[in-house]
Amino acid sequence: MKLQQTPLYEECQKLGSKMVPFANWEMPVSFSGLIDEHNAVRKNVGMFDISHMGVVQLKGKDIKSALQYLVPSDVFRIGAGEACYTVFLRENGGIQDDLIIYDQGILDTKEESIVLVINAARKESDIEWLKSNLSHREISISEFMPEGALIAIQGPESIHTLEKILQEPLSDLPRFGHKTISSNPNLVDSKESIFIARTGYTGEEGFEFLSSPKTAKSIWKNLITSGVTPCGLGARDTLRLEASMHLYGNDINLDTTPFEAGLGWLVHLEMPNDFIGRKALEKQAEDGTKKRLVGLKVKDKGIARKGYQVSYNSKKIGKVTSGTWSPTLKEPIALAYVPSEIAKIDTLLEVEIRGKKHPAVIVKRPFYRKGF
Repeated sequence: MKLQQTPLYEECQKLGSKMVPFANWEMPVSFSGLIDEHNAVRKNVGMFDISHMGVVQLKGKDIKSALQYLVPSDVFRIGAGEACYTVFLRENGGIQDDLIIYDQGILDTKEESIVLVINAARKESDIEWLKSNLSHREISISEFMPEGALIAIQGPESIHTLEKILQEPLSDLPRFGHKTISSNPNLVDSKESIFIARTGYTGEEGFEFLSSPKTAKSIWKNLITSGVTPCGLGARDTLRLEASMHLYGNDINLDTTPFEAGLGWLVHLEMPNDFIGRKALEKQAEDGTKKRLVGLKVKDKGIARKGYQVSYNSKKIGKVTSGTWSPTLKEPIALAYVPSEIAKIDTLLEVEIRGKKHPAVIVKRPFYRKGF
């Protein structure tokens, strides 16, 4: 299968990006180097081409009532211009995907509109999942700006940098707030719509915006001129792991529930609404979980990677789901599922790395928190 290329593919290549296959896309894994890119986001500002992500729009009537059946979070807690992070579930409580729901309110067409940003590798299955569950409702399901480009600008200087280029106030946009703005006429020949949200996947201040390829390329070039560091998937992974943000297919999947993954805060069992997987989660809330996702710090220089065996008192108990060397903390960190009775802070474990067992300790997550 030929790999897809984003609208910013050529712009990335011009900057000397190293490209790799990812979720059927040809994506930049690095530009100037992972450490440099990682530190740019933590200390200044960096940007990512994330146009491979799936962006779906639901339009029609009573969308929230219909969508509520697919997620365990109370979607009525957000209003127009607000968003929330949640998960799609299966009947067993397993996670179909994690996503962000953006409530756009009422459009000029008098229709309700909700935008969903989903994982690239899950886009097709998620869209089929939506269609199979919403087919009986008066709701249209389509890709939102399917030819568009999605860019993430992350880091403590992201607000100042982006406000200057877009000539649009952004500091008053709350976390998980979003809006549609018109592009700065100095960027493109005519005004175009830009969907922008104060969200991100790095644990830092930042924004994500979706626009036409033409507008995106212009903004991308202006960001480069302004000294913003282009970043690849490598830095995106180390940043999200330091912030203990889950990666679908690694830390969460169809065989893991929100309670097991440390995402119990997404499950609102107090609401009266029914949702797929509710019975399974009610049982788990009552009985407890058999496994839990924990944060690990390896106590020497060994780096625990996905799939590496985890042991307790010489007994194999689980596997690493994500692991890396933390550029910020300057030590190896990892996530792993272990039996719930062992999942306690300061518990000593061992991770097998290239045939050798390395000591590791369970620590509080996230590994990194902004401002600390």
